[in-house]
Amino acid sequence: MAQPLASIVIPARFASSRYPGKPLAAIRGATGIAKPLIQRSHEAASQVGGIASVHVATDDERVAAAAKRFGAGVIDTPSVCANGTERVAAALHLLPEETEIVVNFQGDALLTPPAYVEALVAHMRDHPGCAVSTVAVPCTASAYRHLVDDQAAGRSGGTTVVVDAEGDAMYFSKRVIPFVPEDRLADPLPVLMHLGLYAYRRDALARYIAAAPAPVEALEGLEQLRFLHHRVPMAVVRCEPAGWDSIELNNPSDLEPIEAILAARGIA
Repeated sequence: MAQPLASIVIPARFASSRYPGKPLAAIRGATGIAKPLIQRSHEAASQVGGIASVHVATDDERVAAAAKRFGAGVIDTPSVCANGTERVAAALHLLPEETEIVVNFQGDALLTPPAYVEALVAHMRDHPGCAVSTVAVPCTASAYRHLVDDQAAGRSGGTTVVVDAEGDAMYFSKRVIPFVPEDRLADPLPVLMHLGLYAYRRDALARYIAAAPAPVEALEGLEQLRFLHHRVPMAVVRCEPAGWDSIELNNPSDLEPIEAILAARGIA
């Protein structure tokens, strides 16, 4: 039996409230050459094996033009999309008809290892009843310090998740959860860092669009909480740390550590 077909969609919105113009933010690699964030995210997504297609979904002509310049497939989506999941759902009709699994590869998650996406897709293929899944990694001490420092400064540096006994998400937060006493601040930490990476069945995306936004979704600014609010289980696929901190570009202050990681990994 053939495996279910999977496609990647990278939602990209220019008018970010925290970081306007973020998809076009210039990021230097190991050679000192700068590329826009959307290009670096597309390059990371394109390294994933077993994927039928990779598209950028946007409502902004500037982002679309930048994506076309480096050869990406672009899907025009409405400006009314409230978040990345809604934007992925809006792109669904232009994906290959055979696509059964849709991966949301967040446009600010350029450091996501391809193996994480492959593990996520494998989980969906191995568990036909799983409607939605996402990825989390054990938080290293250095990543934890980054999150806590951002939190103390009033910035959101990332998202953490708590799971139940079955490995499904109980709650996601931009606060660092669970609380960690001082005597536990050493690797391995009892904290899971959630990455901006999701896989959905087509019908799960339809349910998401039909459901009312959750109150905590707006408070936290976390789109995935709509699934939990409406009792749609989200499997959390736990992956091992990649050997580098998978920092997302949430704030301008994230540029320096991201560029340092690209340089250390020799990514041009």
